[in-house]
Amino acid sequence: MMAFQHVLKLIVTIHYCFADAGSGLCSFLCSDLLCHALKSPAEYKTVHQSSFFQTFTPMKPVKNITAVAFLVTVVFIFYSTLYLERTHKGKLDVQQFRRLWIQEGDVKTSTPAMAAVSITPSLSIYNKLRQAIPQNGAYWNRLLYSTIKQVENGKNPLSRDSDWSRCRESNQELLKTNIHDILSYSSMLQDFLQIMNCRSPPLLINQPNKCTSGREAENQTLLLFGIKSVPGNFEQRQAVRKTWGQEGLFQKGLRVHTLFLLGQSSQGDLDPLLSFESQYFGDLLLWDIQESLLNLTHKLNAFFEWTLNHCPQVSFIFSGDDDVFVNSPALFTFLESLEPSKASHLYVGQVLKASVPFRDSKNKYYVPLSFYDGSYPPYVGGGGFVISGKLLRPLASVSRIIPLFPMDDVYTGMCLQAVGVSPVENSGFKTFDIKEEDRENLCVYKNLILIHQRSPQQIKKLWNGIHNPLLTC
Repeated sequence: MMAFQHVLKLIVTIHYCFADAGSGLCSFLCSDLLCHALKSPAEYKTVHQSSFFQTFTPMKPVKNITAVAFLVTVVFIFYSTLYLERTHKGKLDVQQFRRLWIQEGDVKTSTPAMAAVSITPSLSIYNKLRQAIPQNGAYWNRLLYSTIKQVENGKNPLSRDSDWSRCRESNQELLKTNIHDILSYSSMLQDFLQIMNCRSPPLLINQPNKCTSGREAENQTLLLFGIKSVPGNFEQRQAVRKTWGQEGLFQKGLRVHTLFLLGQSSQGDLDPLLSFESQYFGDLLLWDIQESLLNLTHKLNAFFEWTLNHCPQVSFIFSGDDDVFVNSPALFTFLESLEPSKASHLYVGQVLKASVPFRDSKNKYYVPLSFYDGSYPPYVGGGGFVISGKLLRPLASVSRIIPLFPMDDVYTGMCLQAVGVSPVENSGFKTFDIKEEDRENLCVYKNLILIHQRSPQQIKKLWNGIHNPLLTC
């Protein structure tokens, strides 16, 4: 009965794919899930070359009822194989088989509170920020120094209500009073201001058992990949899964886990596909927050909080975009080489020093002078960086005190500066790409850790290239 229900849900998903013929997500989801059911590369190749499989790539509307009936029959056969094989191998925890469709009763559950994080506001935290961020009339600067003043007067700034369901600032008059030119702000920045005081958005899709197993010895995770994605980027996620984001036990018993971090898409009809993708791969976290460039700070903070609750023994956390190429063996080698004293305070990547906000309103990273006035503390580019798992607790603590900033990488740098951690430059991280003449040179990639940005096709090509036994560098 359970298998039959899953088949029916898959058929509905396929039906959606035909209805939304232009969706690249549908095309890749349908084709990849069917091919994963095959047992050998020969079968995979045969199906990809068959006329049947070409009905998926590209997806075309099927009006002939005979073709639809044939499709449903084949899907049933493939899915039965898939279900039996995955059940036999035990790769999918039974608890991960949640409902396929996201329903009202499932989504309104908040992220587990960080009960273990006890925060006592300390002036030493703010003294470090005072040295980096000037006191002036810009809105964010005023908020920061107002918080500092509360601490000096013995008040706890955490007492404000930051519950997601009640914290949204709906008083437009309050914002207009404090920001005289707020109407000139972009709609994204205005939306950010309304949820600036909010913390811990509810989880719609969770993977609570990602870092746990039946044996305590297996719960030690060397590296957790937290990859920022958007709901429609299935092709990018697949490229990562098949290359540098592969999970499992690697050299010397190093355990690696991968998660993709998502917000809510304006295309609500993607919800069934995301739920299905999550159940199949077990690597999606979806929060009830609107997907937006300026909401990445909320997403990243929620991920750090999730990690504290569900993967507390992780040694290192990678944060990066779904369009970066990572030479994961080189990254593992680097992390293994670290001395314990450096590993416990690691915050590494491509460092930006004395960086200033973009003041051009046409730039997507535009920050109005009335919102923030000053340069940024040193920080690591958000395309990809690594921090120590031991920094998660202090980072989560100060992030609940320091006002949120719309740039996630800048904000992470601010919070770590507050706890006395400075970013470390590593020449292997190239978040602003490499020289154009080097972009086809595999030996250049062989000696790097991260390059931003690359398409899914380029990622797979580079991965196969640097692992080609014929390559000599």
